[in-house]
Amino acid sequence: MAEYIAPLEILIEQFRSLKGVGKKTATRLAFSILDFSEEQTEYFANSILDAKRSIVTCECCFNISDAPLCAVCSDDERDGSVICVVEDPRAVMAFEKVKDYKGLYHVLGGVISPMDGIGPDQLKVKELISRLDGSVKEVIVATNPTIEGETTAMYLAKLLSTLDVKVTRLAYGVPVGGDLEYADEVTLFRAMEGRRNMNE
Repeated sequence: MAEYIAPLEILIEQFRSLKGVGKKTATRLAFSILDFSEEQTEYFANSILDAKRSIVTCECCFNISDAPLCAVCSDDERDGSVICVVEDPRAVMAFEKVKDYKGLYHVLGGVISPMDGIGPDQLKVKELISRLDGSVKEVIVATNPTIEGETTAMYLAKLLSTLDVKVTRLAYGVPVGGDLEYADEVTLFRAMEGRRNMNE
């Protein structure tokens, strides 16, 4: 026997299909929907459909957009000589919140992960190479500091080493407010590697 009546069980399962949503959260979200008025529910459902139908991939950098070119690629004031390579659009949004980065982006659409059957051909690597037309002076590899992210970063560094472009990697380290004793070896190594001169 199902834990909940069929329509509610189906709704819970739909929420559970979202990344990072467990059964408790899915159940809580489903009950929240039940508390909506019919008008609110219809608006919520239409918002999902509208987002799915109107959000497209930028033709240049593969960020999400509601037009052929995203807001970054269509901004003439951005520095076209620098491209920051990221795994997905969420990373673009994170960098844009900082507001200090004025270059362009390139969204790979994932990372190299042999266990998941994802190789360079499944990513937007060829498209990145085609953007390096001589005007780009630096490529910043900003994949996550995971095994897959590091593998992807090393692959890109090797691939781009034959081109006339500077390839840099983000310095990862101890977060502000973090205790050194709780940091893992990779984090501490990255923090040490990315250290800077305090006398400058």
